[in-house]
Amino acid sequence: MSNDDAELLQEFAVESQEHLADIENQLLTLESQGENMDVALVNTVFRAIHSIKGAAGFMGLDTLGGLAHRAEEVLGLLRSKDLRPTSLVINTLLRAADRLKELIDEVENSNGQDVASHIEALEKILSGDLSDDSPSVVPAVAAAPVQAPTPASETTPSTPAESTIATSIVDEPTVAADVATESQTSQREFLIECFDNLEQIERDLLLLEKTPASETIINALFRSVHSIKGASGYLGFKKLEQIAHAAESLMSGVRDQLFPFDAQISEALLGSLDVQRKILHAIEATNSEGQEDHQFTIDFLGAILSVKVPKSPAPVKNTKAPKAETKKAAVVPPQSAVVPAVSAAPAQPTAPAKTPSPSNSTDPANDPKKADPKQAAGEASAADSTIRVDVSLLDKLMTRVGELVLARNQILQFNSTIEDAGLQNAVQRLNLITSELQEGVMKTRMQPIGNVWTKFPRLVRDLAAMCEKQCRIEMEGKETELDKTIIEAIKDPLTHLVRNTVDHGIEKPEVRQQVGKPIEGCLTLRAYHEGGQVIIEIVDDGGGLNFERIKSKAIEKGLIGAEEAARMLDREVGNLIFLPGFSTAEKVSSVSGRGVGMDVVRTNIEKIGGTVDLQSQTGKGTTIKIKIPLTLAIVPALIITADGDRYAIPQVNLLELVRLEDQAHKPSIEWIHGAPVYRLRGQLLPLVSLREQLGLQGSGLTGHEECLNIVVLKADDRQFGLIVDRINDSEEIVVKPLGKQFKNVPVYSGTTIMGDGRVALILDVMGLAHSAKVISGSKGRAAAESSEHAANPSDTRQSLLILSAGDDRRFALPLSQVTRLEKLAIKSIEHSRNGEVVQYRGEIMPLTRLSNMMGIGSSCLDSDTLDVVVYTQDDRSMGLVVEQILDIVESEVSNSSSIVIHEHVTDLLDLSAMAGSVQSSY
Repeated sequence: MSNDDAELLQEFAVESQEHLADIENQLLTLESQGENMDVALVNTVFRAIHSIKGAAGFMGLDTLGGLAHRAEEVLGLLRSKDLRPTSLVINTLLRAADRLKELIDEVENSNGQDVASHIEALEKILSGDLSDDSPSVVPAVAAAPVQAPTPASETTPSTPAESTIATSIVDEPTVAADVATESQTSQREFLIECFDNLEQIERDLLLLEKTPASETIINALFRSVHSIKGASGYLGFKKLEQIAHAAESLMSGVRDQLFPFDAQISEALLGSLDVQRKILHAIEATNSEGQEDHQFTIDFLGAILSVKVPKSPAPVKNTKAPKAETKKAAVVPPQSAVVPAVSAAPAQPTAPAKTPSPSNSTDPANDPKKADPKQAAGEASAADSTIRVDVSLLDKLMTRVGELVLARNQILQFNSTIEDAGLQNAVQRLNLITSELQEGVMKTRMQPIGNVWTKFPRLVRDLAAMCEKQCRIEMEGKETELDKTIIEAIKDPLTHLVRNTVDHGIEKPEVRQQVGKPIEGCLTLRAYHEGGQVIIEIVDDGGGLNFERIKSKAIEKGLIGAEEAARMLDREVGNLIFLPGFSTAEKVSSVSGRGVGMDVVRTNIEKIGGTVDLQSQTGKGTTIKIKIPLTLAIVPALIITADGDRYAIPQVNLLELVRLEDQAHKPSIEWIHGAPVYRLRGQLLPLVSLREQLGLQGSGLTGHEECLNIVVLKADDRQFGLIVDRINDSEEIVVKPLGKQFKNVPVYSGTTIMGDGRVALILDVMGLAHSAKVISGSKGRAAAESSEHAANPSDTRQSLLILSAGDDRRFALPLSQVTRLEKLAIKSIEHSRNGEVVQYRGEIMPLTRLSNMMGIGSSCLDSDTLDVVVYTQDDRSMGLVVEQILDIVESEVSNSSSIVIHEHVTDLLDLSAMAGSVQSSY
């Protein structure tokens, strides 16, 4: 196989997979609609299969084309409403679509594959052999002979490759009316595809003029022209179809070596391209092909073909035209009958040669700019506003942006040591541009999570049938975007969770009926952004977890002891299902029972910096909540120091920072079984020394430290405090993979390069927790009780951020509303017409001073820095300048405007109201 052939096959495979991307959900929707099925949706599915069939036939992929042809015929019957989308019909089409995907995945070897069973099932439907409660196919169609599609090598210029039934469907007068109801998205895709094909045809024609015998270019030309003809015919654009058909016939003669390619053919085809562009511009502007008659262009191409074809042409294969083609012949005359008088002309006709090019017309309607108001207004056309980019190129671009971020960080660090106003302005500009570029490139890699969810309706449907259950799936937040790398990483874990929910969570219909539930269970997938992360929830209304059964199974398998099980809370018991080898299934089936699923789910989620949380109520259902980062390439991190070396901690695991000065920490630290814990707001927080975990000198907590820096982290559903030497600053870091020497060290997850060019290791919080025995098979009772209490929806306690303003005024705001806490230099503040602003993460962030809003004086006017609480309102960052950030506490919150915290009256702030007053001035 030549390189050109391999590229064509690859391009065919990519385009075909795109056609099949949504076909499962579309067919399932048709099944649910029943007799009220949406014909426009049938048209969409039909078009996808028709495109695959046509391209497969052109490329000689007979097995693939044959299967697509049979599926197309069944869809044709649905389209004409001669068939209902019953479960039998949809199941057969779904299995055919699955087999098409398999053939496309191995396209080079597809002709050797066996698809007989799938074709037999489709032919059974075509013959009218359906279930008793389904209507029969109309006799005329059922009795029609089913013919195998003609291979591309056997088609001729005057005989279309389509079979009898397919052609009759495509050329029905009702096609235009049906297609008119299709979405604008489909038409936009058609325009983009046609404009791209016209550009490619033009390039290939110019290349072919230099190498007129190149079979590769000739085949590519024919395929492009054929694509335009097929797509325009399907959408009912007859003028465009007729011109493309005439051009295809002329190119087919060149391809079949009936005559050589020459300048006259090239000129005629180039002229036809201009006409086709005008029609496309008219479609884009007015949704119609316009009133102009283009018969001259069709006659001109047909006349050249008539002259080029010898008087006694070679016998044409498959010349027996089906009856359905007669109708098409009336619309597009055969080439031999286009211009009868010219057929007897000499080899180089003078009449056509002297006729003006079909693209040169004085009619104002022929001016594409006048025919296209969008272009006249300077708007981009469909073809100009879309471009396909290889994913590998985006990956390389992301890598380069990462290097740029590292260089930016180095320059920022260097600039802090130099007092040069001009240099500082340039560095600020560089910082802004780098942030904008980083954000833009990251957006190109973002994909909606709906791309992963598209296969789940089919999965739930088939699995429910296998388990003899009834279940529907609902999706919320399909448009929530994630980095492509994250999307790929969560596919398998989400698939397993959905399978597990249907198999274990949803009860059988008779069980649900006995307890007063609808016999149809509901599985809900929900995705949304929260606190710089993406939250994915898998919720079912099933029977919930049987905690006693889980305990007994865990004891039986030796995963926990009986005494330990007796002390465990429901939340702890629920987490046992994530242990390796655990399963409550009575027997191993094709769906579950081996105990190798949920532990892999948690492991894979944790590998990408995510967490999994499970909550269940017996008899009411289960909710699994997954928290994952938006991207893995560039992440915000806290930089800390231990024994003179710097380490990075991803902020996704960071809760808060605690500093205990001098001897103040001694009464707060207690020892339980030789392990230090810190009593933080009434809860015991296990303490872990980073020095000890890394095996550094001076490890361990001696009690003689002058101060303690504690980084409060969250791993899984446990909190612990990491004791470090020094807390430096937060910074966006570029994640680099670990070298092979560190692959087996559990406390590291990657590396990064700091602003001074030195390498820093990224700490794996989950690995640290496991290494320090903070997380084990059984979690502490106090922490579990705390988690259970926090999960209680009736609890009115909230985490509050305590702030000060003036000399003695205290304020509190919900921690859930806070995006970040920043310390900004006074010199970075600028002024706009509406007040103080600062350049922050690629945008202009307005600043509001809390003391000014409250009408009280500030007590730290001479400070070089400002403490700023960053929050988000309507996707815009806002900054609240405070005197001091005092603490984070958990407290009961009532409806009053003030509460008592630590024996101080504290006023509650309403950030949404504050943001409204600030935004009104911007």
